[in-house]
Amino acid sequence: MSPSSVLILPGWQNSGPGHWQSRWELAYGYRRVEQHDWLRPLRGDWIARLEEVLLEGDADAPVVLVAHSLACLLVAAWAAHSKNTQRVKAALLVAPGDVTLPHLQPALHSWSVVPRQRLPFASVLIGSQNDPYCSAEQAREMARAWGSSWVDAGLRGHLNADSGLGDWPDGHAQLLRLQALQITPKELL
Repeated sequence: MSPSSVLILPGWQNSGPGHWQSRWELAYGYRRVEQHDWLRPLRGDWIARLEEVLLEGDADAPVVLVAHSLACLLVAAWAAHSKNTQRVKAALLVAPGDVTLPHLQPALHSWSVVPRQRLPFASVLIGSQNDPYCSAEQAREMARAWGSSWVDAGLRGHLNADSGLGDWPDGHAQLLRLQALQITPKELL
């Protein structure tokens, strides 16, 4: 797969220069999906933007999505509504956010419903045991609902720049495994 077949999906407030997503974008040439408003993320707008970017690409070259935090919910919400899920080969879902937490609800009100359908493509969900934005139990439940393989990252916080991951080679190894998969969506059923 070419570097352009990996789409970086940052979460709420985007991923800064020290975040592993930004570092991967610079190091490997992956493409970031830019949202129109990083500070006031509206679910419908974010879904529409992901659909737009996917439809711009080559229909015969499925992409791998690399989602962090709120973008994990974006992937699930998009997959639940899109007729173009065949454009995605797999997804690496990292540190999903729990939008039901009371302190997040005012800013993320349009995300209050967490999709619980199985994703129609292969996926790995990596979560931390001490993520302040989502308990390990909730992250494991999302992995189960979405049909994702679960990877416990240990005590690493929100798996962002503050976690001291640097280029995060373990995460990148998971991405490379997903890129190498030789399966079709029919095999996931």
